[in-house]
Amino acid sequence: MTGLLPEGFHDRLPPAADAAARLEARVLGHARLYGYEQVDPPLAEFADELATRLKAGGVRDAVRFIDPVSQRTLAIRPDLTAQVGRIAATRMGHHPRPVRLCYAGQVLRLSGSELDPQRAMRQIGAELIGLDSVAAASEVVQVAIEALHAAGITGLAIDFTLPDLVDTLAAGRLDPATLETLRDRLDAKDAGGVAAIDRRYLPLIEAAGPFERAMAKLRSIDAGNALASRLDGISRIASSLDGQVALTLDPTERHGFEYQSWLGFSLFAQGVRAEIGRGGTYTVLHDEGREEPAVGFSLYADPVLDTGLGTAERTRLFLPYGTRTEEGRTLRAQGWVTVAALEASDTPQAQLCTHTLHNGEITAL
Repeated sequence: MTGLLPEGFHDRLPPAADAAARLEARVLGHARLYGYEQVDPPLAEFADELATRLKAGGVRDAVRFIDPVSQRTLAIRPDLTAQVGRIAATRMGHHPRPVRLCYAGQVLRLSGSELDPQRAMRQIGAELIGLDSVAAASEVVQVAIEALHAAGITGLAIDFTLPDLVDTLAAGRLDPATLETLRDRLDAKDAGGVAAIDRRYLPLIEAAGPFERAMAKLRSIDAGNALASRLDGISRIASSLDGQVALTLDPTERHGFEYQSWLGFSLFAQGVRAEIGRGGTYTVLHDEGREEPAVGFSLYADPVLDTGLGTAERTRLFLPYGTRTEEGRTLRAQGWVTVAALEASDTPQAQLCTHTLHNGEITAL
C-alpha cells in the first residue's frame, strides 16, 4: 500500500487540517488576551534533562535516539508542559512572577493504549508559573473554558479532582506501600479492596458525581477539617465559573494526575466520549533543586476534531477563467476564499466551491 503510516499516526486532510489550525489559533488567541505569551520549544531535547522535568512519567513514554552530533541520547517530547516549565525555570528564570506562557505543538508517545491508540498528537495549552493559589487556578480554568467557547466548542463540563486527597487524610496512619495500594483501589472504585485496608475510606468512593452533592459529602467526611482549605478553594473556583459549564467532582481520580498537587481537572465536551483536555496545579523544578508552584491546562485537538466539533462550513468562491486579477484581489480583501479557474474547462464543482462569480455577481451553488 502506498501512503501507509505507522500505527498511531495519521494524516489530517482538508478541511479537517484547516479546522485544527483554526482551533489552535482561537485558543491561543484567547489566551493572549489574558496576557499569556507564546513559546515554541524544540521537538527533541537531551533525554536525561527532559526526564527530570517529566517527573512521574520520566522518559518511559518518550521515543529516544542517539544524536549524531553530541552522541548523547535525545528524546522526542511526549508532553509540552515539561518543556514550558524548563523555559520558565531557566531561560525566563529572571522574569517577574507569575509568568504566563502558552504553546502549541506536536507531541509523540512511544506507544498508545487500547482506549487511545494515537501516538502523535497536537497539544495546545497555557501555564501560569509562580503561583498555585485559588486566584491563579480560577484564572487558568476560566481561560480554558473561554478559549474553547471562542473556538466554537459547546456543551462543556469540568470534572475536578483532589490529587493529594488520600495522602492528606492518611498522613501518619498508613505505611507507604499500603498507602499506594489504597490510592490505586480508590482510583479503581474498588470498594471491597478499600474495605480490606480501612473501611473509613469507603465514603470517598461515594463522594463523586454532581459537584454540589459530592462537595457536601466530602465536607461531611472531613470531620477533622484536614481538607477544609482545599474544599473551600475548589468551591471558590467553581463559583467563579458562574454556571458556564457543568461541574462534577471525583475526589480520588488519580489517572493522569500523578504529578499534580492540590487540584486537578478534566475537560469534556458534549458529543466527545474522551476528555478533550486536563489541567491542575503542580511544581516546576529548578536546577538548584528548588520547586516552584504552577497551574495550567493542556488541550488535545484530535478528540475534538474527530467528532466534527470546532469545524466550520467550507466556503469557496469560484472565479471563472479569465477573471481579472484586480477583481479577485478585491473579493479576498472582503474575506472570500477564492479559487481561480486555470483552464477554460474548469468548473466550480471540480474545485469544491460553494459559490461562483458570474458577471460580477456572487451566486450560491
